[in-house]
Amino acid sequence: MSRTNSTSKLVKGSFLIMISSLLFRVGGYIYRVFMTRLLGPEGYGLLGLTFPLQGIFQILSAGGLPPAIAKYIAQHKALNEDQMATQVLHTSLKLMIILGLSFSIIIFFLAPWLANDVFHKPLSLYPIQAVSLITPFSVIVGAFRGAFQGIYKMEYVVVTRAIEQIFMIIFAVLFVMIGFYAAGAVIGTGFGFIASAVSALIIYKKLLKDYLPPVEPENKLNFREELGLMKVLLSFSIPVIITALSEMAIYDISVFAIGIFLATKAVGYYTAADPIARLPLIISLSVATAVLPAASEASALKDKSLLEIYVVQSYRLVMLFVLPLCVGIAIFSKPILELLFGSAFIYGAGALTILVIGMTFYTLFAVSASITQGIGYPRLPMYILLIGTPINLILNIVMVPVYGIEGGALATTIATFIIMLLSLWKTFQITNVRLPYSAFWRITLASIITAIPLIMIPNTITGLIIALIISSPIYVVALLIVKGFEKRDIRLMKRFSSKMGPLKRPINKLIDLIDKYTPR
Repeated sequence: MSRTNSTSKLVKGSFLIMISSLLFRVGGYIYRVFMTRLLGPEGYGLLGLTFPLQGIFQILSAGGLPPAIAKYIAQHKALNEDQMATQVLHTSLKLMIILGLSFSIIIFFLAPWLANDVFHKPLSLYPIQAVSLITPFSVIVGAFRGAFQGIYKMEYVVVTRAIEQIFMIIFAVLFVMIGFYAAGAVIGTGFGFIASAVSALIIYKKLLKDYLPPVEPENKLNFREELGLMKVLLSFSIPVIITALSEMAIYDISVFAIGIFLATKAVGYYTAADPIARLPLIISLSVATAVLPAASEASALKDKSLLEIYVVQSYRLVMLFVLPLCVGIAIFSKPILELLFGSAFIYGAGALTILVIGMTFYTLFAVSASITQGIGYPRLPMYILLIGTPINLILNIVMVPVYGIEGGALATTIATFIIMLLSLWKTFQITNVRLPYSAFWRITLASIITAIPLIMIPNTITGLIIALIISSPIYVVALLIVKGFEKRDIRLMKRFSSKMGPLKRPINKLIDLIDKYTPR
């Protein structure tokens, strides 16, 4: 496999997952816009308390198996063991459905204790109980998305996510409007997962016969062999579960701390800021999702040169897009919140400015985690997060009562900075790849240059619109000035511009201009 094709494969997969993540985020923002307007800060605060619970129980229900499915399907496909790849999916589904139903029952009966004794907010009872509708169907969706990822069919991930979002928004708005309040929003999410699970099953049955062929009777595993396969999957997935839960803790300890120490409205303000701060993760998680099977494939083939390309380009792609985006969000946090959720939620602006810096650090950790999982070190991200999680917990307990929601954001940012440093150090040590220092500094300098004129613009919705118009040209010019583009960027841009139809000619003119000033 040539270096250009290898990079193109990574970028194509990352691009499709980025589209999927963008749809997911855009749909999530539309959902949140409707919910903030329909519920107000108080009701949205009740809904906000369920967000981390939804994530935690979805992770527990899935058993950490979607990344394991992606890894082992990619590995078996690379070795031309197609029927074994199919068996991985079937065995995982059996295990995940059992877990999904079990945790659905647990969250339903656990809800009164959480609502009354932990959060001291009795009105959160029904929203928390409604989470039990989500878990049985989310595990089915997770299994099929892991399979799509493993065979590099990222477009099917995009389809299932789009369907999930459309149905979630429609039913959430419907149930809230007819009087189910915050619980109606959670029920709507459940209907989104039901629709997504049905679509994933249809795609698998109709479109994947050539990629994941049915297992022939003589190749089916017996009960003992299937238990052995489950053991292999769980040996990979258990560290992934712990990693994912620790990851949720990094994100959501602040929500729990704010829910315990502060009023419900404060939860509403923070949970309005939080998804905007996570916007840069669309890019990093897109690259991370694509690099996991890619790194697994390179590792299985023992191709060190190919692995180096994946590692270096993954970090560079993330920095190229994430850093300027985080700078822009930090500068215009107040008008962004006002535009999306209304003036009642601008009290979350300070937390957003701080939190988006933390998400910049977290993006690099996310890429490191996928690389190490793909090359056979699934426990490393777990260990790093297990260091960061108690730090985040202690900082939140200390800071939230004193500094409010800004204290929660600062605690998270400090914790993410620590885990970023640890993950970069260990990843480059294991892979024996040199960190692209020069590329990082050039991108950082270009982002600073871009930030200077943005700071001078009025911090209003009108100023935000102006910034959106001028920031991209300024950033491109800044990258040219600091020599931040590489020739491989030009080749990839030209490859994608060929698919732009009538926009191909003007885009190619821009690419040629960039190429003229790009060092060889």
